[in-house]
Amino acid sequence: MTQDTRNAPAPAWETERQYPQGQQAWNQQPWEQHPRWGGPTPPERRRTDWRDWGRVGVASLASAALAAGATWAITTEDGQTAVASSSAVAAAPVVESGDYASVADAVRDSVVAISTASRAGSGLGSGVVLDAEGNVLTNHHVIAGAAEIQVTLADGRILPAEVVGTDESTDLAVVRMVGAPADLRPASLGSSEELVVGQEVMAVGNPLGLSSTVTTGIISALDRPVTTTDSSGPGGTVVVTNAIQVDAAINPGNSGGPVFDLNGRVIGIASSIATLSQGSSGSIGLGFAIPVDLAERVAGEIIADGAASHAFLGVSMSDAVVEVDGTRRTGAEVQRVVAGSAAAEAGLESGDVVVAIDGEPVSGSESLTGYVRQYSPGESVDLEVVRRGTAETVTATLGAAD
Repeated sequence: MTQDTRNAPAPAWETERQYPQGQQAWNQQPWEQHPRWGGPTPPERRRTDWRDWGRVGVASLASAALAAGATWAITTEDGQTAVASSSAVAAAPVVESGDYASVADAVRDSVVAISTASRAGSGLGSGVVLDAEGNVLTNHHVIAGAAEIQVTLADGRILPAEVVGTDESTDLAVVRMVGAPADLRPASLGSSEELVVGQEVMAVGNPLGLSSTVTTGIISALDRPVTTTDSSGPGGTVVVTNAIQVDAAINPGNSGGPVFDLNGRVIGIASSIATLSQGSSGSIGLGFAIPVDLAERVAGEIIADGAASHAFLGVSMSDAVVEVDGTRRTGAEVQRVVAGSAAAEAGLESGDVVVAIDGEPVSGSESLTGYVRQYSPGESVDLEVVRRGTAETVTATLGAAD
């Protein structure tokens, strides 16, 4: 069930957008790209059992439906776009001691509180300063539909902000402070590739309107397929992310805020939490963050072009379990291949079961969608495929979603 409580007459910390229950308990059977990603509308979801996750739902972290030197884009050797800042403005220092107090002190000025206003009401969220120009990375659902946006710095200064661009399919957005001060402290960005389960992390944000709140915990899992539905737009946008799962307490209002490692580098953007039941929106130790590598690429493209590009494989899929070499494996079964797509050119066929991508195991259709999301158009991936009981590897050069 989907519940949207944005107009409910409740305090800000109680009015958060709710998403379908059973994050892993719904078999989405998605197209690898949804309408906004260049593919057809996915089939209707069907209910499956609750064995994997129990009765949990996924909720955004905004406290209401409307939560609220030079910078340039660099094209790296792999064709991706990254964010770079003027050397005249120092990024937040990288901490070597690795204790929570030192990290909190080092990163405090890089995190902002975001407030929004529109005809529908007001909302709160969080963000992280990217550069000297005042570009701030946050979630799309934090600023979706906002008529006015304000950014509050850690020292209490309040600045108006304007939308640079948003990307609904990854739930990311960039806003820019108007009249950004010269003493901004951009955050240092880490790498998703270096993360390990059990690693200590720190979330900083604006939960329940309590700015500069620090919570700590560990990475509980990596590449966790998480699906949310943004109900702010027509029909709702489905967002599939292979997320970083953390047990640091994050709550409504943390949305769009950074998660740091103990060197003070951003490793993810808080975006959603699991909830036990309808109407329960507090932290239960199951929070999810968008990996920083994906967030950095999307933000860089938004700053450079106003929009982000997305890779497209070109298959419709369902969850599957297949046996190969005497072992049962989970994967994503190809239902149909789009003519002329990357999948078609790679020779994928209906009935193939994709069990790994670039060596990473695929747990189902949402998992494969999440992995494809992390690549840029034009990149090549190796897909381990089980075809008629035999495993083989095919290489696909990903296309671009329309």
